[in-house]
Amino acid sequence: MSEPNDIHAYLAEFEDIPGTRVFTAARARQGYHLNQFAMSLMKPENRERWKADEAAYLAEWPLSDEQREAVLSRDYNRCLELGGNIYFLAKLFSTDGLSFVQAVSTMTGVSVEEYQAMMNAGGRSPQGLRSKKDPR
Repeated sequence: MSEPNDIHAYLAEFEDIPGTRVFTAARARQGYHLNQFAMSLMKPENRERWKADEAAYLAEWPLSDEQREAVLSRDYNRCLELGGNIYFLAKLFSTDGLSFVQAVSTMTGVSVEEYQAMMNAGGRSPQGLRSKKDPR
């Protein structure tokens, strides 16, 4: 546990949660342009430009090479690691014709049906690996 007044240590603890990316202020700053790109897809004319030439449209945004590659490969988990916000990224997978459930199931490594069943049953179990530091 971090010291009560050490905000940096406290926030660093969020990075130890397996399979979870907490959208902190640092991640928000890192992903600002990534999220702005995703939000731009709310406009029909931008969606059409994106669909016509993804690389050219993405080149208009000041993204890191890692962010650009994650978007083009539709690696949503990597997008989250690089500052993407799932609610903004929803604009990207919606533009691709995917539902939220379809896109998120790709992030969990299970089929859409398995993901839906898991969520209908209450989500992932809180039992199991609770820390990346856990040697299990």
